[in-house]
Amino acid sequence: MAFLKKITPLALSGARQMSTGATPRKVAIMGAAGGIGQSLSMLMKMSPNVTELALYDLAGTPGVAADVGHMNTNSVAKGYAGEEELEACLTGCDVVVIPAGVPRKPGMTRDDLFKINAGIVQKLVEGCAKYCPGAMINMISNPVNSTVPIAAETLKKHGVYDPKKVCGVTTLDVVRARTFYGNKKGLDLNGLDVPVIGGHAGVTILPLFSQATPYVELSDEERDALTKRTQDGGTEVVAAKAGKGSATLSMAYAGAMMADACLRGLNGEKNVIECTYVESTEVEGLDFFATKVRLGPTGVEEILPIGDINEYEAAGIEAMKEELSDSIKKGVEFCNQ
Repeated sequence: MAFLKKITPLALSGARQMSTGATPRKVAIMGAAGGIGQSLSMLMKMSPNVTELALYDLAGTPGVAADVGHMNTNSVAKGYAGEEELEACLTGCDVVVIPAGVPRKPGMTRDDLFKINAGIVQKLVEGCAKYCPGAMINMISNPVNSTVPIAAETLKKHGVYDPKKVCGVTTLDVVRARTFYGNKKGLDLNGLDVPVIGGHAGVTILPLFSQATPYVELSDEERDALTKRTQDGGTEVVAAKAGKGSATLSMAYAGAMMADACLRGLNGEKNVIECTYVESTEVEGLDFFATKVRLGPTGVEEILPIGDINEYEAAGIEAMKEELSDSIKKGVEFCNQ
């Protein structure tokens, strides 16, 4: 998230963050009054790549917009509340970020979340199909392994599906893998990278520590522990919050990273690379899969190959196939029932 690295003590004390000559860009956050949405709204208000910030939820968004609107950055924030304001919120959007839905609670699996969140996602994506069919959709609402196929099927029914424009946000898995790996090996986290492929739930999350940069050798025990911690990162946060919350702050940070990357790609910046869950032919039998992609003016312009992996990681791909396939199927079937 390049714009956060540019914030200096002077900026924090009141200097306005300006975007000189930037293409005007409208970003909508759907579910902006929620735990992820409020923090995400603040972070996107800080982005020099945002001109207009549209904040939507069933209620509470005028207050969120007023709050972030006091930040002396060069974008304008407006709150939209209720279905009657959905059209005004979405019209003209370049990027739509969807964190709407209920958070995961203790004992709740991502499958449990599906029953509650699938309908919410479908309705919001229908709005995108009607009012901003060319926008990039960044899907945060869980379970991402199913909600991205729901978005794709919904857009298909409206005749506006573009696989380059629908991305499941798996950036938090990358953020966690980087952090856990860097801290374990005493590395500077700035510039460190660990690709994460697969999906965004449990065993479908597969960090490729063999491709980490900088590369440091891991013992079998270290690799297994880091992999499992990355896979169980959400559960770790829920437990640490004693059931009174989930990973909202780190998810907002990761969501802002992905949204800003999409904006930079749309604006023509070269070599914008992120891991994201998209329609893909990278793994046979799986219609959606997360790998590194190159973002550009048309969205996801290139799906990059998985590359060389070790035996542990190859086994991880095999281990995730059944669960990921079932999740994709569940999303598709939800839209076609």
